[in-house]
Amino acid sequence: MQFHINGFHPGDPRIHDPQDRVVAPPIKRPLPTHCDVAIVGCGPAGLNLAAQLSQFSDIHTIITDLKDDRLTVGQADGMACRTLEMFQAYGFAEQVIQEAYGVNEVAFWKPDPRNPTHIARSSKIDDVEEDLSEMPHVIINQARIHDHFLNVMRNSAAKNEPFYSRKLIDLLVDHSDEDYPVTLMFERAVTHSQFNREVETVKCKYAVGCDGARSQVRKSIGHELVGDALNQAWGVMDVLAVTDFPDIRLKSAIQSTNEGNVLIIPREGGYMFRMYIELDKLKEDERVDRENMSVDVLINAANRIMAPYTLEVKEVPWWSVYEIGQRLTTAFDDAKNGQAPRIFLAGDACHTHSPKAGQGLNTSVMDTWNLGWKLAHVIAGIAPTELLSTYSAERADIAKQLIDFDREWSKMFSSKPKTEENPDGVDPAEFQKYFELFARFTAGVGIQYKPSAIVGKDTYQGLASDQPIGQRFHSAPVIRHGDAKPVQLGHCHTANGAWRLYAFAGSDDPTSESCRVRKLADFLANNPASPIKRHTPFGADSDSVIDFRVVYQSHHRELERGDLHPLMTPVKGALGLRDYEKVFCVDDSSKKNIYDMRGISKSEGCVFVVRPDQYVATVLPLDRHQELTDFFGRCLIAV
Repeated sequence: MQFHINGFHPGDPRIHDPQDRVVAPPIKRPLPTHCDVAIVGCGPAGLNLAAQLSQFSDIHTIITDLKDDRLTVGQADGMACRTLEMFQAYGFAEQVIQEAYGVNEVAFWKPDPRNPTHIARSSKIDDVEEDLSEMPHVIINQARIHDHFLNVMRNSAAKNEPFYSRKLIDLLVDHSDEDYPVTLMFERAVTHSQFNREVETVKCKYAVGCDGARSQVRKSIGHELVGDALNQAWGVMDVLAVTDFPDIRLKSAIQSTNEGNVLIIPREGGYMFRMYIELDKLKEDERVDRENMSVDVLINAANRIMAPYTLEVKEVPWWSVYEIGQRLTTAFDDAKNGQAPRIFLAGDACHTHSPKAGQGLNTSVMDTWNLGWKLAHVIAGIAPTELLSTYSAERADIAKQLIDFDREWSKMFSSKPKTEENPDGVDPAEFQKYFELFARFTAGVGIQYKPSAIVGKDTYQGLASDQPIGQRFHSAPVIRHGDAKPVQLGHCHTANGAWRLYAFAGSDDPTSESCRVRKLADFLANNPASPIKRHTPFGADSDSVIDFRVVYQSHHRELERGDLHPLMTPVKGALGLRDYEKVFCVDDSSKKNIYDMRGISKSEGCVFVVRPDQYVATVLPLDRHQELTDFFGRCLIAV
């Protein structure tokens, strides 16, 4: 899509008239006195959590924000491949891809050896490696992502809407109150008068602070952000401009000899782009002089760095100046003295870093993607409260990795190129090598959770050598048997909070009674030890907690529906209709056989246990029924 050609206008670009993009202001309404989960902060972390919990009509969730309305112009813009995979679970990935700028190549520029005062292109590389994800790396206004989350909430079973103009002033936890131990007090601005204020009190089971780097929730539970700053100032601006720089529609990293460095990120719409511009290094304990900073300072700096190319700026929809720093909270929850956690932190409330690696929003939404299903399980009574302690254990480790990466990346990006006059500088080739080395991490697909109650050991990893346990389920093409439609297997994994069991058939005849997949299906459907029978609430659909799906090596035309076990076409819903979308076959036509792509044993097959947040919990042989029962027995409650 192309837009912004006549100037920047926020909102849905599919709507031609910018005035028609304006959304009605939120309805003013009082907070409820009680709820299950209270989320503070309508940033990406908070909205993602609210969208996830909104899928459960029995869970009463509220989300508040200090602002008086939804975001219209955002700061974060880069959406990693892994983040798009999560968007797919909500059903809006395709809309984002259509509207966004897709990052395909990265151009690297360094001082021209023939004239060091000018820059010259050194190389171009692919932005992400082949088969890193079925989803692209894209650039889109953060506000548009907020709109999608708001739509998910609004159209969900719970029909959630944020409560705006709420300032959290106090938070208390009383563990003696078993029903609603958390009390939050909000100040509500009802007019612009400082004397006309209302205080509202909400009691809840759990509260989550997604309220940014200055988090009041974090302060209320006695935690702080610790770390250091690099004494470097950077400017950032979104511009509509005319330039002769040849790679203006490519992500470009530019290192000049003496004028600093620039990172160019093309924006959605075909015309706008973002520039991260290095400013003079700050002195010890010096802060950015924001009062004397102007957009002209940024434009002039960009022109000096990009010489001999020029930049004629026509419009600047947004700009800011920031100081680089990496900080991490002392804890991700309020657990202490053996008490189960009741308060959680997510997003910038527990980790901050520079924006150039594009990890702020992406890491923040993965925090709450990890937390949401765990809260839903515990509140619904299908998992023990101990499950909640895995949030801090898993996400604190990932945040530490992010901080370490960002510290090194920022240091390299802010260094002068290595030359004879500056032997301590960074070799542009090393800079590019570091970028390529951490590409999987920045794409969000390199995260691997450690063994725990919800991540098994690698005992049977050899059955699926290219699908590591603890990493996200790596989708691949398959053919859906019921309608012969080519699909991505990972797209079965919607945001409904269910676990997935993907059974990959071995070399057995799928129609025979000795077929291990058929025996597994019979165990799951009929044996009292079946995790589906043990953990599915009475009256719920058989796939509501554990969703069983099968992939066969046979061609889809060779497999008859009548030969399949009844569990593979389960009866569901109020009308007792059958679900014909549980069985798949390999896609040989595309030469992308999922068994080959993920190192799955064609003779033995295997079972993937995949968590509700799409991470592979364990890999087991098809006939290890008791081990499957034991795994779910450690993380779910028999109902």
